[in-house]
Amino acid sequence: MAVPKFQDFLYPFLSLLKDGDMTKADITSALISHFSLTEEDCTVRTRSGSLTQLSDRIGWCVQWLRRAEFIEIVTRATYRITPVGLKYLNTHSHLRQSDLMQYPAFAAYASSKNTSTHTTSLASPTDNPHISELTPTEQLEQAHETISNDLAADLLSKVMEQTPAFFEHLVVDLLVKMGYGGSNSDAARVTQLTNDEGIDGIIYEDKLGLDKIYLQAKRWTNPVGRPVIQQFAGALVGQNATKGVFITTSSYSKEARNYVAGLHQKIVLIDGNELAKYMIEYNVGVSTKKVYEVKRIDNDYFEE
Repeated sequence: MAVPKFQDFLYPFLSLLKDGDMTKADITSALISHFSLTEEDCTVRTRSGSLTQLSDRIGWCVQWLRRAEFIEIVTRATYRITPVGLKYLNTHSHLRQSDLMQYPAFAAYASSKNTSTHTTSLASPTDNPHISELTPTEQLEQAHETISNDLAADLLSKVMEQTPAFFEHLVVDLLVKMGYGGSNSDAARVTQLTNDEGIDGIIYEDKLGLDKIYLQAKRWTNPVGRPVIQQFAGALVGQNATKGVFITTSSYSKEARNYVAGLHQKIVLIDGNELAKYMIEYNVGVSTKKVYEVKRIDNDYFEE
């Protein structure tokens, strides 16, 4: 038989976790048995050829169920059902995208501004009639945006697993990749873990070190408030500095952003979402998996 449609995997995947944690390998094996997939079925690849349909569907099951807060990752490639997911299993015998949309966490993910109010591109035209209204170019762009947003969310989760010291090095690497510090190999450094006076890193804007950008990095889950930004501004004053970049994995309060707007110093605030998107754009912690070329007619070629 052919590999079932993506959404057909959702309920069986979730049901497998009701009795305890399972690894991705065990889940894959159980789903193969559940759907009576043949060895040939398991080798069928997606159109891009980069992975099998089975692996692709299971991967998106993880994404959707996590976004709905039905499952969580307990260790690498090991999943656990949450109370929300367990409650759903106890009262339902099927699971589709329309069901997940009843949960605020998934609805926010699927209909966020970043995806232009469209649901994920893996939804079929039957489940999401709006998909069929898009041109092929728009569908491709939407698919790319959806995948990028998922990558950004996963990238931020990965960053949160690292140590604060690693995060400080990461933000320095990112600023250098963004072009600050030029080509000088000594254009950036992380300050000592102690006695850093509120400064986590320094970027030299030119080879002579005539101008510097001071960095503060907070690997937090709670929003950064005004008092923390005030302390950073004070640290800049202590360094006779006029430029600073504050980077966090969380967000900033309205008061913090308003405070920065009124400063004579130039302080740029980068939140978790922006951090992840910059990391993707400048290839920090990510690598290219597949490149799709979209071509057009070369009118010059046909002109005599």
